[in-house]
This record gives sequence, structure tokens and C-alpha cells, in this order.
Amino acid sequence: MKKEIILGISAYYHDSAAALLIDGDIFAAAHEERFTRKKQDPSFPINACRFVLDQAGITLDDVTAVAFYDKPYIKFERLLETYHAFAPKGLKSFNSAIPVWIKEKLFMKDMLREELAKLGGRIPKLYFPEHHLSHAASAFYPSPFEDAAIVTLDGVGEWGTLTICHGKGNKIKVLKELDFPHSIGLFYTAFTYYCGFKVNSGEYKLMGLAPYGNKHAEETKEIKRKILENMIDLREDGSFLLNMDYFDYATGLSMTNDAKWEKLFGFPRRKSESELTQQYMNMAYAIQEITEEMILKLAETAKELTKSENIVLAGGVALNCVANGKLLRTKMFKGLWVQPASGDAGGSLGAALAVHYISFGHERTNIEKRDSMKGAYLGPEFSDRDIENVARRYDAKYKKFSDFGGLCEKTADLLNNDTVIGWFQGRMEFGPRALGNRSILGDPRCPEMQKKLNLKIKYREGFRPFAPSVLEEDISTFFDIDTISPYMLLVAPVLESRRTKLPDKYEELPLYERLYFLRSDVPSITHIDFSARIQSVSRETNPKYWQLINTFKQKTGYGIVVNTSFNVRGEPIVCSPDDAYRCFMRTEMDYLVMGNYLFDKKEQPNWDKSDNWKEEFKLD
Repeated sequence: MKKEIILGISAYYHDSAAALLIDGDIFAAAHEERFTRKKQDPSFPINACRFVLDQAGITLDDVTAVAFYDKPYIKFERLLETYHAFAPKGLKSFNSAIPVWIKEKLFMKDMLREELAKLGGRIPKLYFPEHHLSHAASAFYPSPFEDAAIVTLDGVGEWGTLTICHGKGNKIKVLKELDFPHSIGLFYTAFTYYCGFKVNSGEYKLMGLAPYGNKHAEETKEIKRKILENMIDLREDGSFLLNMDYFDYATGLSMTNDAKWEKLFGFPRRKSESELTQQYMNMAYAIQEITEEMILKLAETAKELTKSENIVLAGGVALNCVANGKLLRTKMFKGLWVQPASGDAGGSLGAALAVHYISFGHERTNIEKRDSMKGAYLGPEFSDRDIENVARRYDAKYKKFSDFGGLCEKTADLLNNDTVIGWFQGRMEFGPRALGNRSILGDPRCPEMQKKLNLKIKYREGFRPFAPSVLEEDISTFFDIDTISPYMLLVAPVLESRRTKLPDKYEELPLYERLYFLRSDVPSITHIDFSARIQSVSRETNPKYWQLINTFKQKTGYGIVVNTSFNVRGEPIVCSPDDAYRCFMRTEMDYLVMGNYLFDKKEQPNWDKSDNWKEEFKLD
């Protein structure tokens, strides 16, 4: 019997991706940026498409259907109606956007067919699920729940900016929708922009900055009051209206009306790379707190509407792991699951799932105890020959271990000596988080590890926190959490028994004095508010990573390591052995492990760094 194969695609906005379903099984998925090395590449994911087809050993001739993650005509309608509603404002933006739409995006079917033709073979039938349906499908169908409330939150799709749905069996029913320009994602992004971070990629920086805000300060309370009284009308059910006098994204070329914001708050928009003063930290705290309140209200409404005991989340705002952790701790729902590729990249998977279950009407027969995402390890993997070819290309020196257990012993010893190690194994992760296959590792007990990783390895802001990877069975040994967190999408407190006492007037200390104060016995993963963004590691899902951490535990008593993504600032996570070796050599990483191969920085040939490489890594 011929297999049903669906190719899902997201493209043309940011973070393009491709995913492949075979008879409903999630077979492969990858971001285009990982192949092109262009961060958040919005172009048609030709390389990602080739990868997922090659991974399955098929061509486009074997594909049953292609699913695109939104409906372009409805999006175009939204643009036209928005410009009409705000006229005569927005003429400059209109003149910039509309010609592109008329020339290219309005004829999306033709564009997609032209791009798909480059893959060779017959062009399958095209399907266009709505944007938020794609998000909802990506959250519900891979989840371990037969019945769940579904909340999707992002910037904007066609018209929708958030939805509440009910998933049951193979059905998804949309219950509530909020439309553009009133958007929780764009609301949060506007503050990201005003605090000096890059739109569509700096939101997690704002979230990381928020705990440095002084929650007791009058300025913080005043900022929050001004937001709620002037910028947003937040209702009890979580719905809201934005005062568009303060926002420029609907018809302008920027996120905010800077003059109005400066008049309201009393300080200007921060310039990128300039000093982070306390007022921006307080603003970050205020907007994070408001966002959490909004999400909790929406969850309450979803519970009331669906009567479900479970909730699933997707959309870019679902990557706000602090809010997810607070939702978990309310015990509002028995089960919480968040799509690890919650942003637009995950729309490619959701579109394919929507076609399989909704358009083709298949029943759900593959509900797994955990989920059906396979740990999000859905990308390319590479052979020993690939690694050796890279070593030959760069005349690199290495030691090959015949036994993986011996490699883990050596790597654990190196971690115990405060070294920084690039760790490259198996299939690349799908989603924005490195989950132990494309990671940079360190010892969480080392007081200097956070500083070293931020300033000498990642070349990024020193305030940025790092996440722990902890053995699944040891998660409650370190953190106040009673569930697993395999995708690094939940923040939870470090246990009080592991914390150190803070000095008096701690919140009044300068940023970097607070940052490097030892807050626990695992200081490098303990954020300033005693929280951590946790990845629990399962022996079943990632046996190699689990074995390494377990070996480290046997040597130190700590079944936990620092895990940050294997990349530097401004660059996507590494995909290939070539990417990994180049990143290793262009940073102050000490060792690189690829497969069973160990590379020692001290033994490598001199590396040419004459191409302004550090400046390249400071793009965002």
C-alpha cells in the first residue's frame, strides 16, 4: 500500500522550515537557516526540503501533498484593510510592502510551484491551512493528550494574533480569536524594540533581563501602571485592546511611536549595544509581569470554554518559558505541553499535521506517553567519514575513542576541570533550543562559567542566563518542579536548600555585581531570581547525552551540566561538522566532541581570524 507523505513548509516571513510526515509519523524537520547560515532565513526552504526528502530516501514524485503554513490571500486582505483603516497614515509603508505583494506573494501558488520544481519531479497538490490552525495542529497532534485546550499566541498570522481552540481526537475547533492589530506578540516585541533588542529575535533577551528589574521600586510600579492605563485595555478573560496611538507596526516602518513612549515613560528608546540602565530592567520586569497575567487569564478562559484537564501551547509567545512555568505552578491543568518549535518554523510541521488529520480525516493512533516529537531530534546527522573529512580539510588533530563510555569518562573529567566543550552528536534539534546534540557544555558548579560562556564563547551580553541539562530522574533534586521539561520550555525555582543568602539591599547593587553573586551551589545555571530554564534529559530519548551527564554525576555527585546552543551571537546553531569545527576554532572553547572524536584546542593548527569574525558575531 502506498504511503501517505506530506511535506510541510513555512516561508517568506522569518525562520523558514520544512517538515515531513509519513503516514502521520513525524519523520524529519529542519530550519532553513541551519543550511544557509543566515539567521532566521525567510527564503523558501529549498535546503530543508531537500534534507527531509533525502532523509526519507524519496523524491517529490513520492509526496502526496504539500502544506503551506498560512493563507496568503487572507493575509493580503488584512494588509489592504489595515492600510485603509489607518489612512492617510502608513503611505510610506504601503508603498514599500504592496509592490512586493503584487509582484510575488499574491501569486504564492505560482511561487511555491516554481520553487518546488527545483526539487525535480511532479508538483503535488498544495494545501493552505490558516496560520493559527497550523500552530494549533503543531501543539495538539504531537502532544500526549487525546483532549486538550489549545492556546496559540504570536505576532500575527492572516488576521488572527491569538486563538483558543479545543482539540479532541483528530478534531480542532476554534472557539475564540483575537485579530490584528491587537497582538500579545507584537505588544511584547514593541517593548523588546524599545529596550534596544532586535525585533523577532531579541524577545528572549527581554525575558532574561526582566528579573534584573526591581519589583519593589516605585519606577517599576509606575511603568506598569502607565502601560495598563495608557497602552492596553486588558479584560478579565485575557482579551485586550491596544491603544494604537503608541504603536507604529500596523502601518509604519518601526514598532513604536518613540516620541509618545518617551513622553509617557520619561526615558528614550535604548540604542542597541548601549549601557543597560536600571530603567530598562524595570521596564522589562513590568512588561514580563503583564504578559504573564495575560497568559494566565487566557488559560483560565480556555479551561472554562473547553472543560479540559490539559492545555497545549504554540506560537512565538509560547516560547516565553517563564510564563509557561508560572502556568504550570498554578495547577490549573493536569497536563501542560508546549510545542518545542513554537515559532513560525513549527508552522511547517503544524500545516502538514493539519492536512493529515483534518483534510484527510485520519484518526489519531499514535498518541505517545510523552509526545510524538522524538525529542525534537529531527534534523540531519553525520557519519564518521563526514567528521574525518572535515578534520582532513583543516588538518585538524583528534583522538578517536573506540568506546563511547571511554569518551564520556574523558569528557566528564574535562568538564570537572572547568573547561568548555562543544558537544556534537546525532540528529540536529528542530526548534530554537539546543537539547544536547548541538550544544556547548560546562560545569554548573563553576562560579565563572556564566561569565566565561557569555563573554569568551558566545560573545554576547553578560546578563544572559544559561540553562541546565539535568538527568530526568534528578530534576527534583535541584528544582522545585514535579514534571519533566524535555524541551527547555519551563522555568522553575532552584530548591531553597541549594540557595545562598543574598546580601542586604541586593536589588540596589549594580547589574554586574548582582549578576556574579553566587546564588546557589550550581551558580552558573541559577538566574538572578533563583530560577532556571530546565531541560530534563531522558535515557530513552537521548541515551548518549544522558550517559555523559550520568558519568559526570558519578564523578561529582551532580547529574547536571550547563547547556547552551552551539553557536555564537548572530549565527544559527551549527548543523554540520564543518560548522561545528569552525565555530570551535573561532571561539575560546577548550574542546570539541563530534561523534566519538575529541578535538583539543591546544593541538589544532593556527586559525586565521583576520576576517573580522568577532564583529560578524555581534549582528544582533
